[in-house]
Amino acid sequence: MSNFICPVCGKEMISSQKIVSCINNHNFDVSKSGYINLLLSQQEKTKNHGDDKLMVLSRQKFLNKGYYNILLNNIKLIFEKYLKNDNNILDGGCGECFYTSNICDYLTEKKVNYNMLAVDISKDALNVGGKRNKNIELAVASIYHLPIKEKFCDIILNFFAPLCLEEFNRVIKDDGIIIKVVPLEKHLWSLKKIVYDNPYENEIEDYSLEGFKLIEKQEVKDIITLHSNEDIINLFKMTPYCYKTSYENIQRLDNIEELNCEIEFGILIYQK
Repeated sequence: MSNFICPVCGKEMISSQKIVSCINNHNFDVSKSGYINLLLSQQEKTKNHGDDKLMVLSRQKFLNKGYYNILLNNIKLIFEKYLKNDNNILDGGCGECFYTSNICDYLTEKKVNYNMLAVDISKDALNVGGKRNKNIELAVASIYHLPIKEKFCDIILNFFAPLCLEEFNRVIKDDGIIIKVVPLEKHLWSLKKIVYDNPYENEIEDYSLEGFKLIEKQEVKDIITLHSNEDIINLFKMTPYCYKTSYENIQRLDNIEELNCEIEFGILIYQK
C-alpha cells in the first residue's frame, strides 16, 4: 500500500515495482530511481518545474561535503524534542533529499518507526533523491496539490521551499508540527559581495502562519571556509541567485580558490 493517494480521484493506491494504481484504475509509473510521477497533465504544462539538473547537481556536490552539517545537526536535535514513534513525516519541497535522507538515517539509528514521504516538482531533483535512501517514498508533485489524505502528517518539513498554507493545513494532524528553514539576512553575504556591486540582504518574510502557533525559533549562524573554486561555484549555482545574475558578474568567482562565508539559517517550529 502506498502512503500517497491518487491525485485524480483521491483514493488509496497500491504500489508494485513498476506501477502504482488506485481502485479506479488510474495508473502511475515508478521511475528507475524510485519516484512516482503524480503531477497531473495540467500541472505539467506550468512553466516552473523546480530546480534544473545544474542546480540539483551543484547542491548535491556541495551539501555532500558537509558545509551545512551545522544546520542538519540542529534539525536532528529538534526531531529528538518533537518526534513520537510511528510518525508520518512529509518533506514538502524536498529537492535532492540531502536533509530527508539524513533524517531517515538518524531515525533508523534511533530505532524509531516512521513513514517518510517527500515531494518535489523537479524530476531532476528526485532522480538524485531516489538514489540517496530507499526509506523515502518519493513523488513528483506540487505542494499546491499534495497527493496525501487529510490529517495524515504528524510532521511537515519545509526547507528553503515555498509553503502552501491551505494544503499543509489540510494534510497535517490537529497537533501536528511544521519545521521550516529559511535563510536569514546575512546568509552568504561574503559571496554576494564578490558577485554584486551593491549586494543586498535577504528579505525576512512574515513568520506568522494562519492556523498555526510559532512555538520555537532558532537561529543557526556560522562562518564556513570553502577550500576550492569548485565548492565556491557549486554554492553559487545551487542558489536562486545564479539565474538572476549576469554571466559577467558570475565570472568574478572564477579565480577565487578559498572563501570564508557567512551562513545564517532560521529554524521555525509551528504547531497546529
